Amino acid sequence: MDWSKYDAALFDLDGVITPTAEVHMRAWAQMFNDFLTARGVSEPYTDADYHRYVDGKPRYDGVRSFLASRDIELPEGTPDDPSDAETISGLGNRKNDVFSQVLRDEGVQAYPGSVALVAALKEKGVRRAIVSSSRNAPAVLEAAGMTDEFELIVHGGVAAEQGLAGKPAPDTYEYAADQLGVPHGRSVVLEDALSGVEAGAAGDFGLVVGVNRGAGADALREHGADIVVDDLEELLS
Repeated sequence: MDWSKYDAALFDLDGVITPTAEVHMRAWAQMFNDFLTARGVSEPYTDADYHRYVDGKPRYDGVRSFLASRDIELPEGTPDDPSDAETISGLGNRKNDVFSQVLRDEGVQAYPGSVALVAALKEKGVRRAIVSSSRNAPAVLEAAGMTDEFELIVHGGVAAEQGLAGKPAPDTYEYAADQLGVPHGRSVVLEDALSGVEAGAAGDFGLVVGVNRGAGADALREHGADIVVDDLEELLS
């Protein structure tokens, strides 16, 4: 890959820089399956549901999307709802409690190939930003020791403050490029989620890289990835 064509790399976090997508998957599965069991629903939540309805989206959007797929209606609630509230916000907060506990108990290490690519881009002078739907992104980066490797972190809290639509809309990626002062066409989006590559494809970016951590290479291409890799080290020239 010829990085001289690009001035910025805009990375999703979970599943791209760190393996925390797996932690998110476990947390979502625990929360949703406990919820479905309590309601007497026999069809469980699966990894396929995660990739189809939840992955890459802002937390409450993921809850809303999955529940709609099962024709389950709940009141919206507010972000301040307690975790045991039977609301969209309550379920989202319940999932976040599980995720935060796993992060505290187990910690996280970045993918070696991702660390290598970020270091190489830093040396080349390519600008680097994290663009994550998760409000936990700063805590995850700190736990992985990667905070100082990125000039900008656009997480779910920033998106809410700025009134930016979440993925699959391109707004958060466009905002990151604008904050770095880099034209969209000179920016690369790197994503493992179907909603994320859709976001990259919806913007006028120079390249959208799909990182196959389980969504499937064909699905990533169908949703807008220009190229697909299994590890970011493949993008080192």
